[in-house]
Amino acid sequence: MELMDATHLLANRCRRRSFLLGAGFLTGLTIASQWHPVLANSRFSGYPFSLGVASGDPLPDGVVIWTRLAPNPLSGGGMPLVNVPVRWQVALDENMRQVVQRGTVLATPELGHSVHVDVRGLDPDRWYWYQFEAGREVSPIGRTRTAPAFYGSISQLNFAFVSCQDWQNGYYTAYRHLAEEDLDLVVHLGDYIYEYGPQSGGPRQHNSPEIITLDDYRDRHALYKTDLNLQAAHAAFPWIVTWDDHEVDNNYANLIPEDNQTQEAFRKRRANAYQAYYEHMPLRRFSLPNGPDMLLYRRFTFGNLAEFNVLDTRQYRTNQPCDDGLKPRCPEALDTNATMTGSEQEQWLRKGLDQSRSRWNVIAQQTMLAEYNFNSSPGAGVFNVDQWDGYVAARNRLLSFLNQRQPSNPVVITGDIHSSWVHDLKLDFNNPNSPTVGTEFVGTSITSDFPTQSIAPVQAALPNNPHTKFFDGAYRGYVRCKLTPQRWQSDYRVVSSIIDLNASVKTLASFVVQNGQPGAHLS
Repeated sequence: MELMDATHLLANRCRRRSFLLGAGFLTGLTIASQWHPVLANSRFSGYPFSLGVASGDPLPDGVVIWTRLAPNPLSGGGMPLVNVPVRWQVALDENMRQVVQRGTVLATPELGHSVHVDVRGLDPDRWYWYQFEAGREVSPIGRTRTAPAFYGSISQLNFAFVSCQDWQNGYYTAYRHLAEEDLDLVVHLGDYIYEYGPQSGGPRQHNSPEIITLDDYRDRHALYKTDLNLQAAHAAFPWIVTWDDHEVDNNYANLIPEDNQTQEAFRKRRANAYQAYYEHMPLRRFSLPNGPDMLLYRRFTFGNLAEFNVLDTRQYRTNQPCDDGLKPRCPEALDTNATMTGSEQEQWLRKGLDQSRSRWNVIAQQTMLAEYNFNSSPGAGVFNVDQWDGYVAARNRLLSFLNQRQPSNPVVITGDIHSSWVHDLKLDFNNPNSPTVGTEFVGTSITSDFPTQSIAPVQAALPNNPHTKFFDGAYRGYVRCKLTPQRWQSDYRVVSSIIDLNASVKTLASFVVQNGQPGAHLS
């Protein structure tokens, strides 16, 4: 029942597969953990909760709470090869006096001494506070919120979506401002870490050469999580996370790396990256990786107001066509067998949209879905084939489905491109009079760079893309969304600088979608 509740309406095959993977992993974990002693009265070489706390994947009756014991976070964590009991509790108040759930879980070396507690038996649609203890040490207190009852009537949902937080390119001041927003939820759309080695010129540097091994990926995640602004944002709200490419390797596709690695070497690298990702995210047990495979696409329902379909467009995609990059489309970009999601995930998405009873149907995914012709001159179009523009047939299937089946108010939220965009999703992008079948909001990055020299060429191409209602490449930040039964409002919140720790925040632009009227309008 845990897996069925957590994935709500996942296809049976997905449920069965993920359960078997998780069960196999846990059996191996239990056997491995028996070889390690249990250290009940732990004394640590440093503060063990150096990476903070987090929560995620909210359901009406529960939420995952997370931490990792890491007294020396940038050198493998600094924990001995022992199992450590970690006590946890959930309360109704921020002072942790009205405790409603408590328990103990083992932090094991096999999972980097990370802890994922799937707390159940909670009330829907309310705030809770949580905390961990290990030995004599106590973690910070985190705040989280359960989802409303399935298809219960709710009048409002506030959330923000974020992506692309290159440590080396700037400070996470955007997260300090996000932590102060009035939100129920944060959605992270990928590029939580970057795999590159140190690069000069930025305000801070990575802690190792390009990451390959499990220890490498653990240390890189730990580096990012030492940021106090990121910790504050995690501690303030539950998060729903998915990945893009840099959690493993830039622009990888399935088991095809960007770098010159053998497939077997990349398979090991992907397994390392996926395990470290799981260890550092508030994910449920069914997402435990099995070698280089990990089930991450899943669905969340917030009353009768919104349903989120969270996609994974890296693990199952076919290789980028036309040798990747920004260029005219080659015939491969039109291949009917090319896929972003794989056939199983594609069917899962369509079935979920078809069965949804929610007012707003959100598709949370990575690369820009709308077409964008970067050529401002007459002649052949120029497209980014790492985006859905390189997977035209797959995109056409989705847009045709939206047109034919007409799920209520489809809205796509997207990251990846380090810039802000708003698109009307057209059945045929070559015909401005074609039906608008949905809306896409593309959020800028937290810190990752959009080349300054690319801003003017993109702006010059806007007249060739009348479905694109907004573009900005100058600012970094996040998108704050307010949903009611009658309208969706997206506020593009941007910081004044990513190299100023005291940078201010402002709303650059606001766009609204009215219920039953696909397409966005400036507020």
